[in-house]
Amino acid sequence: MNSKVKYSIKLKLTLILLCITTGICFIYILMNQFFMEKYYLSTKQKNLLKGYDEIYQIIQKNESVDDENIKEIVSVCEKYGIIIIIVDTSDNIEFLYGNGEILKKRLVDINFGINPSDYKVIKQTSDYIVGGCNLHQKSGSYENGYLEVSGFFNTNMIFLIRMPVEAINESVKISMQFYARIGLVVSFFGIIIALFISKEFTKPILKLAKISKEMSKLNFDIKYDEDADDEIGILGNSMNELSDKLEATIIELKQVNSDLLKDIEKKEEIDEMRKDFISNVSHELKTPIALIQGYAEGLSECINDDEESREFYCSVIMDEANKMNKMVKSLLSLNQLEFGSNKIQYEKFDINMVINGVINSLDYLIKQYDIKIDFSGNEQRYVYADEFKIEEVITNYITNALHYATGEKVVRISEEIHDKILRVSVYNSGNPIPESELENIWVKFYKVDKARTREYGGSGIGLSIVKAIMNAHEKSCGVINHKDGVEFWFEIDFELA
Repeated sequence: MNSKVKYSIKLKLTLILLCITTGICFIYILMNQFFMEKYYLSTKQKNLLKGYDEIYQIIQKNESVDDENIKEIVSVCEKYGIIIIIVDTSDNIEFLYGNGEILKKRLVDINFGINPSDYKVIKQTSDYIVGGCNLHQKSGSYENGYLEVSGFFNTNMIFLIRMPVEAINESVKISMQFYARIGLVVSFFGIIIALFISKEFTKPILKLAKISKEMSKLNFDIKYDEDADDEIGILGNSMNELSDKLEATIIELKQVNSDLLKDIEKKEEIDEMRKDFISNVSHELKTPIALIQGYAEGLSECINDDEESREFYCSVIMDEANKMNKMVKSLLSLNQLEFGSNKIQYEKFDINMVINGVINSLDYLIKQYDIKIDFSGNEQRYVYADEFKIEEVITNYITNALHYATGEKVVRISEEIHDKILRVSVYNSGNPIPESELENIWVKFYKVDKARTREYGGSGIGLSIVKAIMNAHEKSCGVINHKDGVEFWFEIDFELA
């Protein structure tokens, strides 16, 4: 099917050019057959009358035929191929050029109104009569054919001018045969030329067809690159413009579609997070609310009247309320990070100063758990990040390390610089995290040791906040198990790229 389409225009164009060439040759033959003779006779008649007019002007100028104008008359006769006889009213020959016997005899016949059987009057005026004999023979030749004009130059001169009509039938036949053969040759070369022309003509069309096919496959890289100012060139440029506009439109549609999919995914994610949030918050608040309610009811019913019991009940209520307040704040912070509403404010700051500040703020816990802090960060190390959020990451890491440190009870903070990146690691001695739990510790509300987490007030949100902060910075964080402890780490820009 494609092959037929590919060559149909070329074949049609070739046939059209061939028909035009052959038609021209055929028309020429027909014109030669039907109009050559008429044209020939018409031309002869015009030349005859031109010769008459020029001779008439010569005689009128001199009012006679003498030695001075004879040369001029002869020149006119030779010019137009005519013969002439001029006689006076007494039948005396004034001038003769040609076969005198034939002209004299014919002039006598004209005076007596005698004409040959095939004679025909062509034109008649007050000064002359134009006629012809044997002018339209269908066969034979024009051996006896002639055109003549007769009349008076003045009252004293009678003239007869004759022009022989040559045989043209044979010439017409020869001409027809010649043009027929020429037509065959012309047709043969016409086919070759037509094929070449049609090939060159269809070449850009086929290229445009290829471009349109590629466009249908959404391939807009191929362009029409022919430098032409004709209609095909205009069409090619239009297709290039169409290709660019289609490509831009499709890219725009893809972008819109991508944005729409992201919006849909985000909406689904928000719905899922909303469900998780409600479920997790409900679960996490259930215990502290129950404790607060129980101890509040005990106070109201005066289960224990002593001061020490009341203070214990109140401290439990205050501790649980503080845990609830801390958890809600952490959830709000995590939500802001996950939804991108809490923007990162990049600045240059000394991270060792921040680490020392966090250690000082957690001094009461360090003393309470009798933990040894190993950190030698006395030199200044400037990094580029959000100082407040990085401080929160460090606080979460060190707090977790303090709560889970066992054995030697050592918390070691170290730093490594590699390729303009600073890695901060927080190691605590103790039991490693089970390998099956490593991927889950970053999930909010997930707790490896629920009993101990509850003991020191953890909600399982801290590491989720760390992960969200590092994702917002587009940096990495992770955990490494050791034989005698656990190491949490995060990376940050030490130098600007």
